[in-house]
Amino acid sequence: QVQLVESGGGLVQPGGSLRLSCAASGFTFSHYGMSWYRQPPGKERELVATITSDGGITSYADSVKGRFTISRDNAKNTVYLEMNTLKREDSAVYYCNAATWNQIYWGQGTQVTVSS
Repeated sequence: QVQLVESGGGLVQPGGSLRLSCAASGFTFSHYGMSWYRQPPGKERELVATITSDGGITSYADSVKGRFTISRDNAKNTVYLEMNTLKREDSAVYYCNAATWNQIYWGQGTQVTVSS
């Protein structure tokens, strides 16, 4: 069955870094655009970053531009989110998303907490 399994979340101090991973299985990963979303406590889920199926195009929310980098390895069926210069407002549950024109899949999420 389809699975998106996020990992790499945790507690980090402001200014620190984390690298999230999302391992996919059960579908043709290389055919799907991949995204990271996040949902801070008490707020709506928001799009953080997106990468096309071949990795050629990426886009970012204004709030993370220059600090976060999305990448993918189609040979490993994995998408990554490198997060640098983390701020308290980056604290959220981060979700992996796979999408094509007629199908969307979600992971279960991984908690990122930025606190001193």
